[in-house]
Amino acid sequence: MGGAYRQPSGAGGTQVNVISPARERRRPMSYAGPPGLPIVDAMTPAVLVLAGPVTRDEVAGLSEQVRALLRTTRAGVVVCDVAGLGPPGLGTVDLLARLQLAARRAGGRIRLRDPDPGLHALLDLVGLRFEVEGQAEQGEPALGVQEEVEPGEPAV
Repeated sequence: MGGAYRQPSGAGGTQVNVISPARERRRPMSYAGPPGLPIVDAMTPAVLVLAGPVTRDEVAGLSEQVRALLRTTRAGVVVCDVAGLGPPGLGTVDLLARLQLAARRAGGRIRLRDPDPGLHALLDLVGLRFEVEGQAEQGEPALGVQEEVEPGEPAV
């Protein structure tokens, strides 16, 4: 008997209950929601907050967190909040390079949030380029900037 189960009763016999999804009555929802497609924000990147000086022993765990966040969110980007890392140094540069490497191997990348100007300068000095939140993407003009047009043509 498909879709059935036996439940012992107190009378010594067996009672058979058949569960049929086609016969189930569905109650109307108390809230219908807005018309149209549901709002799904599947591309919002996860945020990894990096606080305090990070030791070399913690780097492997943080790299695994980046890989796990990329797998679960499928956004392709993990935002690393670096405001709490403290003064920039080569340890910070090493950490960010390893996190970027882990993200690249997992098919994604990291984006920095609130980097210290000194960290930005240090990353430039060692030749590492990171995407920073709030900056225009490469090849796109910053918001509010119009491209140059010929005299007499309307601005785009």
